[in-house]
Amino acid sequence: MSDDFDDSFPGDIRTRSDNRSDPAGGDVVEFQATGGPDPARILADLRAYWESLRKGRAVPDRAEVEPKGIRRALDYAFILERIAPGAARFRLAGRHLVDVMGMEVRGMPVCSLLNPGSRGRLSDVLETVFKGPQIAEVALQSEAGYGRPLLAGRMLFLPLKSDLGDVTRALGCLVTQGQIGRGPRRFDLTRDAVFPVIEGAQPLSPNPGGFADDPALWRPPVLARPVLNPVRSDETPEERRARFCIVTKRTGD
Repeated sequence: MSDDFDDSFPGDIRTRSDNRSDPAGGDVVEFQATGGPDPARILADLRAYWESLRKGRAVPDRAEVEPKGIRRALDYAFILERIAPGAARFRLAGRHLVDVMGMEVRGMPVCSLLNPGSRGRLSDVLETVFKGPQIAEVALQSEAGYGRPLLAGRMLFLPLKSDLGDVTRALGCLVTQGQIGRGPRRFDLTRDAVFPVIEGAQPLSPNPGGFADDPALWRPPVLARPVLNPVRSDETPEERRARFCIVTKRTGD
C-alpha cells in the first residue's frame, strides 16, 4: 500500500512540440491541452471543505454538509450510508457517477462500481473509514473494450457522523478523466491509501475480513464451582469403574 498517488491519468490529452521552424519557414507553436477535470484539485477541494466542517472535532456531522460548500466538486460528490460491515450504499450522488454507470446510482452499493475481483479490497478499505474513523483514497482503472476507452479514476472517502452520533455516513467523490464511452463502466482497484483524521495518529490497516486483529481463540468457560473428586490421570481402570453408580427410580407399592 502506498500513500503516494500519481496525478497523471491515461485519459490525459497532452500534446507538446519543440519550438523549431517548419519546412514552410514558420515557427511551430507549442500547444498543451488537457481534457476533462483535474482529479487532484477536486479531491483537494472536497477534503478542504470536510476539514472546514470539523471545527476541532475528529469527524463532522452529515447534517452540516451543504451543496453550496462544494460547488466545484458537486457533480463528482456522493454521500454513503454504511449498511453492514464493509458495505455501504449511495444516498446521494452527482451527475458524473450517473454518467459513468449509465444509470441512477442512488440506493446502489458502492461496490457496484468495481469488478468482482476488487470488491473485497474495497470492502476492507471502506470498513476502516467507518471503524477508524479515517480517510481513504483509492485509484481505479477500467480496461478498454468495445466502445469503452481506457479510463482511470480516483475516489475519496471522508467519514461523517449520522444524526444518532455514530460514524455510518461518508462524504466522497469519484473523478475520472477521459472519455467514458459506453456504460456502465466498472473498475479495478489498483492502489489504496488510508490517512488518520488526527495528524500523527496511526491509521487502521485494511485487513481482509474487516478484523484489525486476529480473533481471540475460544476458551472453555470457567465453572462456577470446582468439581468434587476430580479424575486423576494415574487412576487405574478399577478405580474409575468404582466411581460409577446406578441410579434407580423408586416406585410406590
